[in-house]
Amino acid sequence: MADIANIVEELSKLTVIEAADLVKKLEEKWGVTAAAPVAAAAAAGGAAAAPEAAKDTFDVILASLPADKKISVIKAVREIKAGLGLAEAKALVEGAPKPILEGANKADSDAAKKKLEEAGAKVEVK
Repeated sequence: MADIANIVEELSKLTVIEAADLVKKLEEKWGVTAAAPVAAAAAAGGAAAAPEAAKDTFDVILASLPADKKISVIKAVREIKAGLGLAEAKALVEGAPKPILEGANKADSDAAKKKLEEAGAKVEVK
């Protein structure tokens, strides 16, 4: 039986062109095609990954916050949700876990998450 470690070492020394030539020669010798299983696996994996990649709206959820960061988190919530009054922001923060933004785009959700985390809150983006 061949020493697998030596084979791996030798294959690692191949250039991309040499590796492509090796694949062609092995396909001819064994009567197989390397592209078909790869394409089928990619299609199967791609179907499962498509909904994840297609997601374009996100919910920013205030998961928790330390008691000593409450005021800074309330300020951050008011900056994120401009029309929110002080009492509403306080109630929202005290009711954590609560959604802060719903259906936001990637940039807005990332900005909100960053702002809340800088204020000391723990945030989830779903």
